[in-house]
Amino acid sequence: MDWANVTPGELMDALREVDWNMRPRPVTEFFAKFSPPKTRGKLTSRLKCNIYYYRANYFCFLIFSFVVAFCRNPWALLATATACFSLLCTNDSFAQTLSERVTRTVRKYHPPAAAWMRRNASASSVPTRPYGRTKKVHICGFQRSHVVWCLALVSGVMLWRTRALWTLSWA
Repeated sequence: MDWANVTPGELMDALREVDWNMRPRPVTEFFAKFSPPKTRGKLTSRLKCNIYYYRANYFCFLIFSFVVAFCRNPWALLATATACFSLLCTNDSFAQTLSERVTRTVRKYHPPAAAWMRRNASASSVPTRPYGRTKKVHICGFQRSHVVWCLALVSGVMLWRTRALWTLSWA
């Protein structure tokens, strides 16, 4: 394959279609015969070829670097997970499913709290006007926007205090 004529989009399409279940190449092969390319065109061609050929090695290296980074700063993992969770809560189906499952779990242990959560969720879920734009989505009885903003605020403070962004950039 002529890697000089392959565009980054074609490379991404090829990486989507290729089998990712293969084992990583041997480390001796991965680091053997390294010589810097003489031109920029050869450098980009070699990068594309190496990304395709050694994809499993690069993926393992990426995972290893994340593990090392989060072992150095485990609170950064919690901060990153909280930020991802707040982004997931912006999705309607995720928020509704989360609310239903949490309410079911709460109902097993404390039925009055589950009734409060359901009452608050159903009170304003119907639009006020007959042709209202959308119904409001609730998470555990609270408006989704309030939950998302609180989670975003908490995750922002956690990301700042734990220096999680620096940990991720180091990885």
